[in-house]
Amino acid sequence: MSILTRPILEINLGNLKKNYLLLKGLAPKSEAAAVVKDDAYGLGAETVAKVLYDEADCRCFFVAHGIEGEKVRAVAPNAKIYVLQGIGEDSLQSFQKAKLIPVIAGPEQLKFWKEHKIDGIKPAIQIETGLNRLGFREKDLFEMSPDDRDLFSLVLSHLACADEKDHFMNEHQLQNFLRLKERFFSRLPASLSASDGTFLGADYQFDIVRLGAAMYGINTAPYRENQMLPVVKVLAPVLEIAELQKGDFVGYSATYRAADNRKIAIVSIGYGDGVPRSLSNIGKVFFLNGGKTCEARIIGRLSMDNIICDVTEVPNLKVGDLGHIVNEFYTLDDIGRDAGTIAYEVLSRLGKNPRFKRIYSK
Repeated sequence: MSILTRPILEINLGNLKKNYLLLKGLAPKSEAAAVVKDDAYGLGAETVAKVLYDEADCRCFFVAHGIEGEKVRAVAPNAKIYVLQGIGEDSLQSFQKAKLIPVIAGPEQLKFWKEHKIDGIKPAIQIETGLNRLGFREKDLFEMSPDDRDLFSLVLSHLACADEKDHFMNEHQLQNFLRLKERFFSRLPASLSASDGTFLGADYQFDIVRLGAAMYGINTAPYRENQMLPVVKVLAPVLEIAELQKGDFVGYSATYRAADNRKIAIVSIGYGDGVPRSLSNIGKVFFLNGGKTCEARIIGRLSMDNIICDVTEVPNLKVGDLGHIVNEFYTLDDIGRDAGTIAYEVLSRLGKNPRFKRIYSK
């Protein structure tokens, strides 16, 4: 007898590469950088970077921290690797070892860089244009000496509302970026857009586009049909099937009570695996049965290791059958909507969990 107990994370690297190339084609005059921070949104930065480097000719990557860049360097020996959180004492060794490019976002980091310059590396500078997150403010730029401005090799910023095509902030930030670049860094190449900004067109693309969430299959331009191929599937086995009598309660805090007799399945995945707990009594699990897709609503509170779902309308279900948690018919974007969050967060939480059995395919 064969039985499964662990959830499964399937990662389609072939679709990921196709998504990268599609996005690259949307910005033909720009260099297409791959964002592989947070362990490539949890999907394995070294694996993802190696595929893009070897098979898609990607030669530019963005990570969040130096320790991430050090891992990517091992599979992308000749690539430019930018580190978005900058450089500090806790990451200096990674920068030195892997020849990483820091993105300097404030006067204190600039001072640190000047004290710890790395031969052959010219950092990037991030400027604030409206997001009010990391970046030099305009007053800081006026106080910066011409010699300090010459230290940099790239100027970048980040859009706040690029997922809304007609949002006034897009034009506002674009004009701020153009103005500050012309005033302080007119000769430098520039980068303004991540995945969502890439869809806004040539005015927003500049010299480098930073391709992240869309490359992983997420719809970063929800005002249009998702052009991205699905990259991730999440499946989990049924551990038990039981009869639920009218009036019975389900799960912690007894938040669900059966209005009539039902059949339930206990599925081996929970919030400990990254499934949002806010899907309790809201989310869905799908089962493929004889070529038919059957929907089973989550009932009761999600627990750390298990989901309970109503399978009354799912015929011939057996222990060991796999429930589809994420698939092309219930996407990361769908889950983000139902859970009251965003697909980015869902993917990051799911991808980082070590309990999954990982299956890579092309």
